[in-house]
Amino acid sequence: MSQQPPDRSTASPPARPDASMSLLTNVMDHSLDDGYAEATAERKADGSAAMPRTLKAKLGLAAGLVLAALVVTLGAAEARLSAPVLAKEREELIERIDTETSAADKLESQVDKARDDVGERQRKALEKHGGDQGQLVALLSGATAVKGPGVKLVVDDAKGTDQGGGGPRETSGFADTGRVRDRDMQRVVNGLWQSGAEAIAINGQRLTALSAIRAAGDAILVDNRPLVPPYTVLAVGDGKRLSTAFEDSADGQYLRALKDTFDIRTSMSVEDEVRLPAAPSLIVRTAEPKAADTGSGAADTGKGTS
Repeated sequence: MSQQPPDRSTASPPARPDASMSLLTNVMDHSLDDGYAEATAERKADGSAAMPRTLKAKLGLAAGLVLAALVVTLGAAEARLSAPVLAKEREELIERIDTETSAADKLESQVDKARDDVGERQRKALEKHGGDQGQLVALLSGATAVKGPGVKLVVDDAKGTDQGGGGPRETSGFADTGRVRDRDMQRVVNGLWQSGAEAIAINGQRLTALSAIRAAGDAILVDNRPLVPPYTVLAVGDGKRLSTAFEDSADGQYLRALKDTFDIRTSMSVEDEVRLPAAPSLIVRTAEPKAADTGSGAADTGKGTS
């Protein structure tokens, strides 16, 4: 049985996968422009593209290389020489800062010592010239330390509050963040005074009739001394009555609203005994005591003067 010879005809080659991308193929195959290719070929033909052949050209190239190396070397040497000078200036600046800081701390210590001395002299003067009411006058003016029953109120920022800053107050009078502000502490202190407190201190700072609670940036100042949260307020008075009166007052409700709205942390407890230090000093610049009027005017009206 005859067999049919196999078909040895050559099949057509398969189409290129990138046949449909003729533009990209042309760009890849002819990446160098024809004009650049012709110019390069001409330079190679006349020998201009090769390294310089004459001695003058070689010397010029060597001189250029030496000049470039010299510039780099001089730059590196100058940087190396200036580094110790900059480091020395930096050390001198740090030393000056440390010296001035130590001097400022020393002056602050002297001021505190002088303030304590003035306060002690004032207390002695009150006791000496106050007569039978000397101790009472010293107590009311904050010139002497006191102790007795009272309340302890702790006010602190909300958890997770950024200590780096905070927005301004809203028109409602509350904080727009969880930060405790100076006006919050002012309302707390005024509420305690109105509720019957006889003496108050915040973080160990005794308050007097001339005390001021202000803000400097994000810090709360009491008599120009910065305080750090939490703010511990100690008040001497009838503990249970003082606590109840404050919680029922408008300022107590204000503090409760801060807690409910902005998560400011507060806690209040009745204490059997709290101890308050004396105020650093009580400086009176303009007020003067007025002597009792013994003239006919006082006798006619039947009223005394103070």
